[in-house]
Amino acid sequence: MSLQTEKEIAFDPKNPHDLGDPNDTSLRKVEKEVLIPRIMRDRAKQIHCSKEVQEFEACCKANSILMVVTCRNENSALKSCLTKWYKNDDFREECTKIYLEERSDYRRTGIPKKHRVQKM
Repeated sequence: MSLQTEKEIAFDPKNPHDLGDPNDTSLRKVEKEVLIPRIMRDRAKQIHCSKEVQEFEACCKANSILMVVTCRNENSALKSCLTKWYKNDDFREECTKIYLEERSDYRRTGIPKKHRVQKM
């Protein structure tokens, strides 16, 4: 084995920002149990359960202190909608792909998603 200089060891063309391999699709425990479910929750609320979210928010705003008692039906509807999507394997796979694409972009560019300019 030949000796390499520190500069040669440090630079890896596959990993230019030293953030991991952009093409790696393996997931750590925290990604499976925290980060992907967070994407699932956000997408389910925004896309699939937006009607239930709006109804629950309107009920809470209208009933402020008594919302715990008066908004039970809206809360139950929201929970059942979210639970339906959390248990959907196709939806989980879709959110996993979204996460892996975002992680790959970050590893490739070194720029976090919230700081990247969105192309329209």
